[in-house]
Parts: sequence; structure tokens; C-alpha cells
Amino acid sequence: MIDYKNSGSIGWESPSNIALIKYWGKKGNQLPCNPSISMSLKNSLTRTVLSYEPKGNGDQLSFLFEGKRQVSFEQRITKFLGNLSDHFKFLTDYQLSVSSENTFPHSTGIASSASAMSSLALCLCSMEEEISGVKMAEDEFYRKAGFIARLGSGSASRSVYGGFVAWGESNSFSKSSDEYAVPFSKYTHPVFLDFQDAILLVSSKKKEVSSSAGHQLMENHPYASARFAQANKHFERMLGVLRSGDLEEFIEIMENEALSLHGLMMNSTPSFTLLKPNTLELIERIRSYRLSSNVPVGFTLDAGPNIHLLYPKSEKERVVPFIDSELSQFLENGKYIVDEKGEGPQKIKM
Repeated sequence: MIDYKNSGSIGWESPSNIALIKYWGKKGNQLPCNPSISMSLKNSLTRTVLSYEPKGNGDQLSFLFEGKRQVSFEQRITKFLGNLSDHFKFLTDYQLSVSSENTFPHSTGIASSASAMSSLALCLCSMEEEISGVKMAEDEFYRKAGFIARLGSGSASRSVYGGFVAWGESNSFSKSSDEYAVPFSKYTHPVFLDFQDAILLVSSKKKEVSSSAGHQLMENHPYASARFAQANKHFERMLGVLRSGDLEEFIEIMENEALSLHGLMMNSTPSFTLLKPNTLELIERIRSYRLSSNVPVGFTLDAGPNIHLLYPKSEKERVVPFIDSELSQFLENGKYIVDEKGEGPQKIKM
């Protein structure tokens, strides 16, 4: 019988990520219908502190987000933890307190569920090590954290690593898996090592449809099979591009993926148009600027109106003035968030 440690606190900060090849449509228990690739960010993080003590008479979980109780997310995490008994048999013996905060504002096109669920999964894996006194091998630790994070939010599995990360089984990447994400960064061309991401804030309003509901729309979508075939081809091509450093092809695939996602939303039943007039104006100006300047700058979007503008750091002195002079007038209060490729999660010293 394991002699469990009685109480303690653990903290992890974990990044959000932006998908280049989109995961859209799921099956089974949070498994993807197609493989995806993302870039983990540096500055857009969730910091989570998990405290535990032997279970008393109170609730198993208390959850604070930025110092305030968030009932809806508390309920989501309670359900999430309730489904983890097979993976963390000790959980039912402990009372948990979770405190979480983001370095970025809500509804900005930054995937908060990815950073939140990955940081929580990392805390749970560290808790397992602490109370059992048994340390996992590093690869095993992150693989388990990615597996657990996936059960909370599919894209969260990609946030347990830095750089470029693949998730979803594919014949073009032998290490890939539906169960957990796999880092791809050691294979990437140097041009991607310090890639920049300017997040252009068109609207901070809450999304019309949640990502979870959006995935469900793919179940009976008339173009689902064609989309999954397209995503698999794009995945294979993007792996090659990340190795070769071909920025023209990188931008072509990335932008096509973003617009395919929004096309699927517009063709679904019910239908959702998440692009705003200013989003379309920005897209036209970005493409026009790229054509006239030969600066390799491209866009992607998640399921919302805000744009991620990606480009090599070597072009920053040209791109930032372009944003300020040509794009900021179409942004909510002229605001955008400056971010870049990050190195992945970090354990917080307690």
C-alpha cells in the first residue's frame, strides 16, 4: 500500500496554442477526426495552482479564476475530475483547491481552454508524483499530461509542449497519436525558431458558438469526409514545410485551413458566420501588403473573428509599423496582442 503524502501545493503555467492545421470534428472520448499542428505561444499563459489535503466533509473542489469563484468552470472541472478515477486512483481521497489566472483577456481568439486544461493536467501529474513519492520519466510525464489534458479539451494536449506540436494519428508522422500530442520542434527549419504572432482584436464579444458545439456540427456535416481528407493532406504538407522552411507554402496552407474552418461553420446546420466585416477588411489588407512588399506574413483564425498574424522575427521592423498604420483602425480600440513561439510549460516554484 502506498503511503500517500497528506497535503501540498503545486503550480504550473502552460501556454495557449494557435492551430495551423485545424482540429475540427471529434469522435469517441475526445479523439480527433483529423490530425492537427499548432504553435505554442510564449506570453499567452494560464497559471494554475493546485492545493490538496485529505478529504473532509466539504466539496471535493473549490475553484477560483483570477480570485473569483467561477461556478460554470468549477462544474466543468468537477465533471472532468470525476472521469479521471481510472488514471488517478488517489483523487477520491483528496479535497482540491484550484486557483487559476490568465495573462491574456477573454474572448480574444486565444484558446483559454487549451492553456487552462493543460496547466491543470500538469498539476495533477505533479500531484501524483508528490503523494506517491514516485517520479515519472520526463517523456512519460508529459505524455500522460497530454493524455489527461486531451480529456478536458482536445487542443489542450498540444499545450503541454512548446514550439510546433502535432496531435492526431497520421501515416506521415510515425510518432503521432490520437491519444496525446507529440512535439515536432526538433525537426523544424531555423526560420520558424522565433516566429511571431500578433493577435489582432476585432471583437471581444463572446463567441456565438462554443468550440464543443462546433465540433458536434461536423457529425452530420455534408462536407465532413472531404474536410478530413483535406486536413490529412494539409498535415502531411505542413510537416514538410516546417522542415524545409518554405514560407510561401506555409502561408498558403495556414490561410486555407483558417478559411476552410469558417467555410465549414457557414455550411453547417445551424449555420454560423463568425467573420466580421473588419475581419474581411484585414484579410484583404494583409494579402495586399504581402503581395506589394514580399514580406512573408500570413493569417490564421480560430472559430471567431480575431486574426493571428504570423511572420518571422526578422520581419518585425516592417510588420509592426504596417499593423499600426494600416490595420489598427479596424481593431477594437486599436488593440492587438504581441506574442511569439514559446518554449512550453514551466513549473511554478512554490
